Amino acid sequence: MRNESTLSEVLLWKQIKGKSLGVEFHRQVTINKFVVDFFCHELSLAIEIDGVSHNNLEKDNERQLHLEQLGVHFIHFADKTIKHDMNNVIWALKSIIEQLQKK
Repeated sequence: MRNESTLSEVLLWKQIKGKSLGVEFHRQVTINKFVVDFFCHELSLAIEIDGVSHNNLEKDNERQLHLEQLGVHFIHFADKTIKHDMNNVIWALKSIIEQLQKK
């Protein structure tokens, strides 16, 4: 786990903290022995920002597969997308939150 957040994490956190999307997210959450960037316990939804800190794709894929077997849902955003297209990031998050709330 990193001590300092990336710019993308800070930018996204400003948009999702509290219950701004109707559900509560937490930062740098440990699930089993793995850490996800953001996590909503209510929906079992992990948000991952893919960029500089995700440089081992095989290891990241194994981690995601393991967590999905525990019922965790994932949504990924590229670092660049967070920085340059926040409106679509928030739209995608609202969409997946709505889908998961209907289950």
